[in-house]
Amino acid sequence: MDSVTADRKVANRNVWILTIAQSLGGANSPIVISLGGLVGQRLATDPALITLPVSLLNLGLALGTLPAALVMRRFGRRSGYLLGALIGLTAGLVTALGIARASFLVFCTGTCLAGFYSSYVQSYRFAAADSETGAHSQRAIARVMIGGLVAAVIGPELVIWTRDALPGTPFAGSFLSQAALAALSIPVLLTLRRAPAPPGYTADRAQDRPLAEILATPRYLLAIAAGIVSYGLMTFVMTASPVAMVGHGHSIDQAALGIQWHILAMYGPSFVTGRLMVRFGKERVAAVGLTLIAASAAVALAGVDIAHFWLALILLGIGWNFGFLGATAMVVACHTPSERSKVQGANDFLVFGTVATASFFSGSLLHSSGWEAINWLVLPTVALVLVPLVWRAARPSRIEIYERKSA
Repeated sequence: MDSVTADRKVANRNVWILTIAQSLGGANSPIVISLGGLVGQRLATDPALITLPVSLLNLGLALGTLPAALVMRRFGRRSGYLLGALIGLTAGLVTALGIARASFLVFCTGTCLAGFYSSYVQSYRFAAADSETGAHSQRAIARVMIGGLVAAVIGPELVIWTRDALPGTPFAGSFLSQAALAALSIPVLLTLRRAPAPPGYTADRAQDRPLAEILATPRYLLAIAAGIVSYGLMTFVMTASPVAMVGHGHSIDQAALGIQWHILAMYGPSFVTGRLMVRFGKERVAAVGLTLIAASAAVALAGVDIAHFWLALILLGIGWNFGFLGATAMVVACHTPSERSKVQGANDFLVFGTVATASFFSGSLLHSSGWEAINWLVLPTVALVLVPLVWRAARPSRIEIYERKSA
């Protein structure tokens, strides 16, 4: 077996390992999102703080991105991911303890730790592209995100089946199951191997561009903007959705199932998203995603029946998939292999920092202005990025045209 074939086998094996890890670690956020606002209603003394636990999940995710990137740059992907899994295990235990003690502060600490865990899980998509270039990297990113389909089933189903597992402490069992999933990911991640160097890789960092110079390039800025809008708006709407559904007379189970359908829609298209990006271009796929996010807001504004909520959440999920994976592929195309840690870390910090802000704003806006105001804000925000994204998609580079023809 020649070295190229051996490297390809290791790369493919790593993608499958990361897919399994994504299916376990990816359930972390759905559990917090499904229950954070509902537990907040029970424990918070101020109604404006009911979505704070979910907001802290996103804040922890934002604050954890740069440290996670530094850890993985210094010690490697596998060591970083094992540390992340231990943080996830601790997060589940702390949130369950907060519920058992009726302590809003302890519960919020646990959801913030869950965010730190998510900062590692989110980088699985970039790890999949470590050994790939061009069309292969786009397919690898989408393949790993398929693991989110399993997470979409595991997370909400665990909420339903374990929420009353501990008598007298509703929902504590669900967070203990969150800890168990993080523990199960540890033996999986132990089998991860060092990724082979992609073609053209050099260990010499002397020619690496400063991050400020990379940040100033229009292509990278557009990639960041597409990621911010697709993920930020998805979180902005999804954070408020369970509380809004219950507030409009729908049951907790209906709210949890709505989130489950939403997350299925987030990850289900990953079976074809990679192919679509190769066939039509990552910018075009991202543009379609943003358009679907706008369509979800239009559906939500049309009514508050359970069908309106669920259809809006499904469109929101599909829009996120196309928008966020398209933006991720755009980021990968903006850096050399040796620049990836700082460029990917900076991207995630900016994206998830904005996501955290959107999450905080979502709770207060829902409380002060209602569900309609949240959805009205989606439309102009999408337009701000959709226009330059369509302009960029209409002008593919020669390299991108070649990749599409040769894929």
